[in-house]
Order: sequence, then C-alpha cells, then structure tokens
Amino acid sequence: MNKVLVVGSLNMDFAVYMERRPQAGETVMAQGMKLVPGGKGANQAYALGKLGADTSMIGAVGTDTFGEQMLANLENVGVATDGIKKIAGTETGKAFIEIEKSGQNSISVIAGANAAVDEALVQEQEDKFAQADAVVMQLEIPMPSVVAAAKLAKKHVKTVVLDPAPARKDLPDELWAQVDITKPNETELALLTGLPTNTEEEVVTAAKSLVAKGVKNVLVTLGGDGTMRVSADKVEKFPAYKVKAVDTTAAGDCFLAAFMSRFDGSNYAEAIDFGAKASAIAVTRQGAQTSIPTVQEVESFN
Repeated sequence: MNKVLVVGSLNMDFAVYMERRPQAGETVMAQGMKLVPGGKGANQAYALGKLGADTSMIGAVGTDTFGEQMLANLENVGVATDGIKKIAGTETGKAFIEIEKSGQNSISVIAGANAAVDEALVQEQEDKFAQADAVVMQLEIPMPSVVAAAKLAKKHVKTVVLDPAPARKDLPDELWAQVDITKPNETELALLTGLPTNTEEEVVTAAKSLVAKGVKNVLVTLGGDGTMRVSADKVEKFPAYKVKAVDTTAAGDCFLAAFMSRFDGSNYAEAIDFGAKASAIAVTRQGAQTSIPTVQEVESFN
C-alpha cells in the first residue's frame, strides 16, 4: 500500500531484561533496562516509515519530554506527525516490559494521553482517511475511536487493517464487519473468539468464526510455525524464518508493518514473506522501534 494511515497508541517503553520473569511474590535480579520509544501504533508507523511506506499517524502524546522524543523518532523516518495531538496536563503513555533471555515478554501499559484519542479527535481528521490507501489500527486507544476510525476508512473505501491487540473477547460486531485484514497471534485469536487454538485445525475454525463476522482475511501469526491466512474460500500457510530471538516485543508490529509496506491488495504470499523476514530480523535485536530493520536488510535476508 502506497499511503498508510496508522490510528493508534504511542508509549515510552521501559524494557527490563532478565533471565526469567518473576512469579507472584518473587523478586528476580535483572541484567539491565532500556528506555525505548514504543506503543503498538507508533511501532507500526515507525516500521512503515523506515520500510519506505508513505505514512501518517493519528494519536496523542503528553506535553512532556517523552512525547517530544516519540514525535522526533517518527519524524526521523518520514512519518507525518501533524495528526498526533499534544494533550496539555497529560503524560505520554508508558509500557513496562519484562523480557526473558528467551526473548519472551510480559507487558503492562499505562494509557496516559492515549486515552484522549476520542471519536472527535478521529473525526476531525477525516481528510487523512480520504488521502490514505489503507488504515491500520490496534486496541490501545478507546474502543469507540477504533470503531469510528474503521467506519471512516470504509466511508472512503479504504483497506481496513486491525491488529487486535491487546486482545479482548468483547469486540463489537460493528467493528469486525468493517475489517478487511486482521492479524492476531494464536493466543489473541483464542481470546477474541473464545475458541481453542492449540492445533492448526482449531486455528482455522477460530479464524473462520471471525470471517463469519465479516472479516475478509485473518492472518494468524504462529511464531516459529509461520503464518496462516484464512478467508471465506481459502486456507494457506506460510513458513517462518528460524533465528535466535533475544526480544520479541515488536515482532508482531514489525510483521504487520512490513506486510503492509509491500501489500498491493492481492499479493499475500509476497507481502507475508516480506513481513516474516522483517520480523525475523527484529527479534534478534533489543527494543521495539530500535529493532526495526531497513528495506535493504530485509531484502538481503535469507
């Protein structure tokens, strides 16, 4: 897609690296911490910009140093940030990430200014929807705003892409009915549908339940087992690339952004492969936006 509009969250990530995450009531020693720009929306916008897509973003930050850093980071890769509002008296969103040696993580999010991304903020920027080819959303901003963004995108006949994370089981049917592409992992798919996803057959059944709600294509990311595409008339599986992961924080965000940077409306195999390569590179690096590869790195990866 040539022009992509991202409607979503911006968080400063407090990433803590450790051998393993603590259990309830336990204290563990960490090896270090990094402060890295993140947030699912900002990660995807940043990756889209870095991978060459004409990208703009709608969101909100606080009037603080973190907010300024978030905006500067996006602008450094060419993302148009005039749709990101600075909310007076509010702090920029924050995410606290515990990352194990294996690369697996747990994330807790404080919404901050992201909670101010209301329907009015979305509606007043309708011109950005009209100018885009595709609109990408996540679930770290208020749900009414996500629905409003999806409806605006459909009004202007744009491709609607939903990254349903953080996953929740009560997403409104009026949202699903607008979605052309959604990208859950198998855990998120189980939460979204209330169905098991322990086998490939169960994944297909759960994905088909979203297709029944109106979703055109469900891309289920399966980690090292690849990606499955499920639509009304097709089930396809695409391989992953084997690497040694050190930090999976931005794996899904990088995959989706890379996919969208190459997607022309029908070339699923090519775009998914590009996303798989980009994500494989990202998980070998620490941090969210700091892990995103360049176009050249992805094209030369094998």
